Amino acid sequence: MKIELAENYGFCFGVKRAIKIAEEHQNSATYGPLIHNPMEIQRLKENFNVGLVENFKEFKKGDTAIVRTHGIPKNELEELKNNDVNIIDATCPYVTKPQQICEEMSKEGYDIVIFGDEKHPEIKGVKSYAIKEATVVTSAEELEDIKLGERVALVAQTTRKVEDYLKIASYLIPRHKEVRVFNTICNATFENQDAARELSKKADIMIIIGGKNSSNTKQLYNICKENCCDSYHIENKDELQTEWFDDKTYCGITAGASTPDWIIQDVVDRIKEIKNLRS
Repeated sequence: MKIELAENYGFCFGVKRAIKIAEEHQNSATYGPLIHNPMEIQRLKENFNVGLVENFKEFKKGDTAIVRTHGIPKNELEELKNNDVNIIDATCPYVTKPQQICEEMSKEGYDIVIFGDEKHPEIKGVKSYAIKEATVVTSAEELEDIKLGERVALVAQTTRKVEDYLKIASYLIPRHKEVRVFNTICNATFENQDAARELSKKADIMIIIGGKNSSNTKQLYNICKENCCDSYHIENKDELQTEWFDDKTYCGITAGASTPDWIIQDVVDRIKEIKNLRS
């Protein structure tokens, strides 16, 4: 069986940067999971003694808190500073951008619309920078019953599909006098999605590796599923099932932005073992 990795996959710039920051600050703790990959978080804990704190109020004066790649709400960041917690900011610069846009545009009187998942930590942080309540939607249809002013600023979660973002922009533009549309989708997301799309058109099975709570990995899975019905989202090699590979000749592999190379290689090695066992 042919096994092919997508042209672009895995760790993005923001994740590589965050991992490096965590490794350089041993004996500290991240506020919330640094990235959406539990196995990599466990590696940081075991090798660098980087812990995980879910409630920011647990940090005490003099503690070191590493801010997760997805960012945190503005009020929580300010409270950490006021409590004299040593803050190491590992927020991805691509996430910092929509935070700044929301703050600046809302100060100028624009109503803020955010395309993304309201429960996702990135969006919780971005939304908090708006001066007044921002509107978070996952589709254009959700805007039908929402009253917005004449001036609207639109941003997107960094890992969303650009095609869906354009639908929301197209809905807003003819309905308001001024609509500012900011491209806040990460370049790495574009590249990974395009590569996954092309590979899934050729493969008869696709394996998508990444955390189950990773938004960008879910997007990769959805894209692959459109072209390859036998697409599977896994976190690690242990989730692979031998019967998936029966009668398959072309296996495509891609991975989310929080998936390290060592996990990807483990999956590749396991697939090779499965094919040998089944042949």
